[in-house]
Amino acid sequence: MICGRKARPAAEQLRAPSDGAGGSRRPGRALKKMGLTEDEDVQRMLQGSLLWKVKAKGGGGERLFRLQEDGVTVCFEGRFGRARSPRSWPPQEPRPGRPRRGGRSPLGAGARQADGEAAGHEPDGKARPVSSGGVLGVWGQGGDGCRWRRVVSLPRCGWIHGVLQRADRNRDNKMSFREVKSMLRMLNIDMDDVYASKLFKECDHSGNERLEGRELEEFCRRLLRRPELEELFGRYSGEDRVLSAEELQDFLRDQGEDCSLRHARAIIRTYELNETAKQQDLMMLDGFMMYLLSAAGDIFNQEHTKVHQDMNQPLSHYFISSSHNTYLTRNQIGGSSSTEAYVRALRAGCRCVELDCWEGSDGEPVVYHGHTLTSKILFRDVIESIRDSAFEKSPYPVILSLENHCGLEQQATMARHMKAILGDRLLTQPLQGQDPHHLPSPEQLKEKILVKGKKLPELWQEPRGVTSLLDPEEEEEEEEEDEEEEKVQERSPRRSLQSLQEIKPLQAKDAAQVSPELSALVLYCQAVPFPGLAHALRHPQPCHMSSFSERKARKLIREAGPALVRYNTHQLSRVYPLGLKMNSANYNPQEMWNAGCQLVALNFQTPGLAMDLNGGRFLPNGRCGYVLKPPCLRCPPGDAPRRLALHLRVITAQQLPKLNRDKGSSIVDPFVRVEIHGVPADCAKQQTHHKLNNGFNPRWEETLRFQVRVPELALVRFVVEDYDSTSCNDFVGQFTLPLPSVRQGYRHIHLLSKDGAALAPATLFVHVRCKSL
Repeated sequence: MICGRKARPAAEQLRAPSDGAGGSRRPGRALKKMGLTEDEDVQRMLQGSLLWKVKAKGGGGERLFRLQEDGVTVCFEGRFGRARSPRSWPPQEPRPGRPRRGGRSPLGAGARQADGEAAGHEPDGKARPVSSGGVLGVWGQGGDGCRWRRVVSLPRCGWIHGVLQRADRNRDNKMSFREVKSMLRMLNIDMDDVYASKLFKECDHSGNERLEGRELEEFCRRLLRRPELEELFGRYSGEDRVLSAEELQDFLRDQGEDCSLRHARAIIRTYELNETAKQQDLMMLDGFMMYLLSAAGDIFNQEHTKVHQDMNQPLSHYFISSSHNTYLTRNQIGGSSSTEAYVRALRAGCRCVELDCWEGSDGEPVVYHGHTLTSKILFRDVIESIRDSAFEKSPYPVILSLENHCGLEQQATMARHMKAILGDRLLTQPLQGQDPHHLPSPEQLKEKILVKGKKLPELWQEPRGVTSLLDPEEEEEEEEEDEEEEKVQERSPRRSLQSLQEIKPLQAKDAAQVSPELSALVLYCQAVPFPGLAHALRHPQPCHMSSFSERKARKLIREAGPALVRYNTHQLSRVYPLGLKMNSANYNPQEMWNAGCQLVALNFQTPGLAMDLNGGRFLPNGRCGYVLKPPCLRCPPGDAPRRLALHLRVITAQQLPKLNRDKGSSIVDPFVRVEIHGVPADCAKQQTHHKLNNGFNPRWEETLRFQVRVPELALVRFVVEDYDSTSCNDFVGQFTLPLPSVRQGYRHIHLLSKDGAALAPATLFVHVRCKSL
């Protein structure tokens, strides 16, 4: 149990009196919690009633039936006063007469009234039905009182009832498999057809391919059942299976949450489905499950779903979500370009988008990947898309990273388009009162669009004043392209990239120059060649920004990592993938974040580990695209990070999709791998054993242990894989989040697909413990 929780003493069971009179009995704890201590019917059930026990093969005799104090079980005594084993209270009431042959009566083989005064008899000696005031009425109504206020009840099926009626299209009170699938959609349960069919057949006891009555009730119960949550509920509620506000308070304390009694009562009022229980500050299993499976039970800290960090620090103190070749929808050699790619990136929280600008026909610049077969889109259309989507998901500044290959005339056209289309959102003047030796903050730049590009020296501001400024990123990419081309030609001499290099984009002779109109729009993100760490640290220029290929960034980290961290405390740096990767593959961004690089640009159109880590890095702070770097990267060396021991007990999963959907019989053999991504010393992975042919509710109960030295930089990635999968990239689902955003206690995890989309029904349930070392 969590943090050495003490075992709960078993609920006291009161012995039933042996005399047939059924004297007064002290109400049990369960009935008191349910508010049934004053119920007259329940009191009579506690005292006991003489009923006739009917056996299925005939015969029977009088028995004294008594309800136990737990409100769930019933005991009966034979003619010699010997008590029999208690039976769980069934979801039926006693009824008069014998059961049908082969049928089953709720109390033993069968039960009927033995109170002659209340029941009366027919001429043939059989018991006749009685009014609600009789003994059977007492047990029926009193049983209802217990049953509908207990875990035996189906409050979930109460609200499902209306859905069932809507799904029952022909109003025959029976549900075909098609109607059941319709019901699941109404309940927002995206259950796989294989699992839904299997569950349907298991509940179709009549074999008529229709569910009705108790078959449908069983289907609902099994559909919504979570055994691991039932066990957890029982651990805190005790034998009476009802959770008081004080017991919920104990659970919250063990979870490491607000454990005030007021908070516990607020949770009951929010999630409990039974109105009677809610009024008495009690929680049933269904309410407890609703609570644990809601956002309140998510492993991701819900306070981090909104902007909660200090947004008034310089831009250089933040990781900034950045995209490379944003215009591409597929690979960067022959894929198509689209303005929709910018919309998707911005809606995903990206705050720095790239525009590769080339000379276009009719005087209109275009955006595409030069020297390749990628399609072209108008620069003007790109700016319009950015205008419409820039601040749809985040109010914080957007940076337009321009890779400029246009001549002076079309550069001026670019500047006119940006000013006309973006209007007041485009930052065209330095902020008033801003120290030129410090970068402004995201808060100061809210709903502003910044241009990153080349800038003329201050003395050259007249239109005639043009100069040749080498684009640092262009220089890097040309160098990398030459190296990559040589390697490709060595590997495949027959089919090299030479044909692609022969595709000459339309480029003006003065494309190496910068126009004053475009230069004037560059304020805080001036692209400059990297002067070297020694020079940059001696003469910091906060508004100067250099770009590094992934190869050069790794070299700097390897040779002068601490110096690069200091450089990144006051200046922005951008890292981008190698130029001629055919499949637009990404690099591991974690090593760049470890060095404090702010704009770690990735191909957003390429799913995989890199984009999973990027999604996890920018998941907190309201997914606004800006995440404050930890203190060790803002003011190094600073205090030593707090080391943590992380224990993750993987308990169960629910409704995991199969990988091979074309094969109807395909079922996953799932296992869970947990990865830690952070500084090199923290990178580690462990996994559970696999479960054979069970993707619906596999259960592991395995604990994975990690030691994390720099938790502020660590990401935790949960991956569910199929044991039989041949590809390491072909996983069932994953979810990544920063370790500081992980909540302790019993938590559920909503898995994501390879492309980052939600796998709605697929979840993991884990227990998390963190301890300082």
